[in-house]
Amino acid sequence: MGKYFGTDGFRGEANENLTADHAYKVGRFLGWYYGEVRRRAGDDTPARIVIGKDTRRSSYMFEYSLVGGLVASGADAYLLHVTTTPSVAYVARVDDFDCGIMISASHNPYYDNGIKLINSKGEKMDEATIGFVEDYLDGKLELFGETWTEVPFAHKDKIGRTVDYVSGRNRYVGYLISLGMYSFKGVKVGLDCANGSSWNIARSVFDALGAKTYVINAEPDGYNINTNAGSTHIEGLQKFVVENGLDVGFAYDGDADRCLCVDEKGNVISGDHILYIYGKYMKERGKLLTNTVVTTVMSNFGLYKAFDEAGIDYAKTAVGDKYVYEYMMNNGCRIGGEQSGHIIFSKYASTGDGILTSLKMMEVMMAKKKKMSELSEGLVIYPQVLQNIRVKNKAEAQADEDVQKAVQAVADQLGDTGRILVRESGTEPVIRVMVEAESKEVCEKYVQEVITVIKAKGHVL
Repeated sequence: MGKYFGTDGFRGEANENLTADHAYKVGRFLGWYYGEVRRRAGDDTPARIVIGKDTRRSSYMFEYSLVGGLVASGADAYLLHVTTTPSVAYVARVDDFDCGIMISASHNPYYDNGIKLINSKGEKMDEATIGFVEDYLDGKLELFGETWTEVPFAHKDKIGRTVDYVSGRNRYVGYLISLGMYSFKGVKVGLDCANGSSWNIARSVFDALGAKTYVINAEPDGYNINTNAGSTHIEGLQKFVVENGLDVGFAYDGDADRCLCVDEKGNVISGDHILYIYGKYMKERGKLLTNTVVTTVMSNFGLYKAFDEAGIDYAKTAVGDKYVYEYMMNNGCRIGGEQSGHIIFSKYASTGDGILTSLKMMEVMMAKKKKMSELSEGLVIYPQVLQNIRVKNKAEAQADEDVQKAVQAVADQLGDTGRILVRESGTEPVIRVMVEAESKEVCEKYVQEVITVIKAKGHVL
């Protein structure tokens, strides 16, 4: 991770650690850089960059700042307006853009925002290009064999333009509808749009496929994105599904790149459940290439036990859908994702897509003629206790011989009845100690054993 960009873009509180000036400079660099790449390849046409945003109050400010920078550097900016992150990835890929930009802080509160960069293949931007952006922000850019304290402005007919590109978003909606293999007629579906990006997309997709659609949290006002709504506050959808006798519910986050489900009984169907349900469905149809589902180290121990029972192999990556996707591409895997609901279906998308995920879960329900609660049978989610402890030095705390012995002792005692995971936070001076076992009491006991050693060795901040 860089100075500004983490695993999911440049994120921070609007006009605190992520400012309109930052956005303008990101636009200035990208507009110039992609134009220069074209020119050096003998193409004198302007760079084409597509932009989407979520419903935060500050998203307009960042959109206008980015556009100002892009056109000042000679690029043409195509505006999708309020839309989802996966739609920007889709449009960037199929409509031959140099790159895409999504303005969103995903599941964070309204006062945060972020700038996510997407390459021309619809994938998260490579680290080298992000490094150039960061160097430019810091005024120390070295590129194309030169040192740049500033990049040149475009002049006269080389100044860029803005293009209303809502048609791109509409094509994405059409693409989602085209993936519906079954009619949803007669199925009562609840959608929680988190007052975010999916508010004007999700319902139209489900209505077009014949569902009887019930929608909550689809009245964004700039402040209420993710507020007691969506996949991070799924209790509202749980209650809504039960009270209205719905067959299934789907909850998205602010930019709709993740999805969690609720079965007809009001139980949460997590990302791990989704990987299990769709992984089994693919295997049964001979579609699970490499017989492998890609997970992160945070997936539940119970998922791995269930995969073992089903004869399905699995890989574990670092936390972050970026790492899941990289593994999938390098190893030819078709499905992967995170417990939080970032699920990637690599045949259909290059990023997590919440609405696509809900359509694929509907597909399994319709194909197997089963309720969602029945599809999740065979997966037992183990109790999990996760505790964060602030430390002076993350690397030193983890490398401490006595801490490692304590962790190994817990692993030995758990055997094949659970697991322990100790990892560093990517953004805070924090060590995360997590234990999964057959009871919460056992989890808490072993977590405390490790934390006691960390404290005793003087690592606590």
